[in-house]
Amino acid sequence: MEQEDATVTEAADTRSIGEKAGRGLGWSLLGNLVMKAGSFVMGLILARLLSATDFGVYAVALAATSFVMVVKDLGIMMATIHWRGSLEEMSPTATLLNMISATALYGVFWTIAPFYAAYAGSPEAAPVVRLLTAVILVEAVTAVRSATLLRRFQQAHNSMAILAGFAVNAAVAITLGAGGAGPYSFAWGQVAQAVVTGLIVLRVARMPFKVGFDRMIAARLLRFGIPSAAGIGLEAVLLNVGYIIVGDIMGAQPLGYYLLAFNVSSWVPGLIGTAIRTVSVAGFSRLAEQESDSLSQGVQRSVPLLYSAVLPLAIVMGLLAHPLVAFLYGQKWDQAAGVLRFLAVVMVVRMLTSFALDILNGRGATAMTVWINIGYGIALVPAVIAGTHLQGIRGAAAGQAAASLFVALPLAVLGLRAAGVRVAPIAPALLRPTLGGLASSAAVLGVLSVSGGAPPLVTLCLGSAAGLIVYVLIVVPVDRLRALPGVAVRLRATP
Repeated sequence: MEQEDATVTEAADTRSIGEKAGRGLGWSLLGNLVMKAGSFVMGLILARLLSATDFGVYAVALAATSFVMVVKDLGIMMATIHWRGSLEEMSPTATLLNMISATALYGVFWTIAPFYAAYAGSPEAAPVVRLLTAVILVEAVTAVRSATLLRRFQQAHNSMAILAGFAVNAAVAITLGAGGAGPYSFAWGQVAQAVVTGLIVLRVARMPFKVGFDRMIAARLLRFGIPSAAGIGLEAVLLNVGYIIVGDIMGAQPLGYYLLAFNVSSWVPGLIGTAIRTVSVAGFSRLAEQESDSLSQGVQRSVPLLYSAVLPLAIVMGLLAHPLVAFLYGQKWDQAAGVLRFLAVVMVVRMLTSFALDILNGRGATAMTVWINIGYGIALVPAVIAGTHLQGIRGAAAGQAAASLFVALPLAVLGLRAAGVRVAPIAPALLRPTLGGLASSAAVLGVLSVSGGAPPLVTLCLGSAAGLIVYVLIVVPVDRLRALPGVAVRLRATP
């Protein structure tokens, strides 16, 4: 009887975690959707105000910032989400460690910015690097409070703070871009966003701001945080390594085309992946606390859903890259379309491998994330270098796609198995969406073969509609499709 009661209680706890994570994911998706729509509009405006060289300079600074943003706190933010115990007791020590780490790291990047920019092929990017990386000083003050919101699944507050900051970012960046500030328009916009978002987070987290030090708490935080920060830092470096290699070999203008393609391929990870990451580590950490097979079961349910949602978007994006780029950014950016075809593959693998790393962090297997990224990097860097020399920016993207698909993904699967997560039951659930993806690809290619000289918008709409309809008809179960009219009737009847 006691065992049955414990099982019922654990099942209820699992449902509660799922409900909280679901609500948090909903708010994160909504916030990301609004922000990405705004980013999209802002990108269209800035693409017409700025040159490809300006984008290339910004890409160099962005690569540096992407790295410092994930290692600035020695993994303290991730350790806060994973913390077992009182957040109020842990917070002063975590805040102090954050501030020390971020200040030291910013000092390093201030010093090496000229050397880094020169190596990346854009010496003029050095002051932009120094300005943009300053956002970590703001993040150092707010990181523990942001992590607290995520741990409590209070993504609504977090999303509202980010959206308010983005509104300021857009206003500053567009104003400066119109005034001729070039790549500085991006940098000042993001600094302004960090300040506004940080002020709101400090207010809504409702945790007293205190700084202190406890040796035992610090040791616990660093044992978890340092491997986690190393793994996520390597992930950021590997994600952005194409910028550095393309810039070093080919210069700022080709790098601008590469950046545009990369930005388009990041729409889905930025919208869905970022939202998932705000709840996945906390959710999987809670599931890992339970003694049953809850973590493996959660992984087995969530991975096929993620794959099924991302695959058709990647197919449409990759196969319709030329009309997509031509319609959104103009024919002058067409060179980016050849890059986007390969980066669409990277997008799918990136979503799956990042999710695997989140599972490992939630499981507490932070060291495993480091080894996965090291193995991936050993394959990625030479693949991108060789591809760039052979086929320019398209070759760089092809090398990145090959390393992601044939090295990063298998390593992620092996890492999950080593951490005790049962992944074998996932494979059968991936068969149907894969077949749907093949049929969807055929439908899109069919539209392309007959569209001829049609305007980009016409080709884009017809190809997207054909691909997505075919995919849905194959992948979504018939009973769910039949239920849609009833759902629509109930929604219209709801007052």
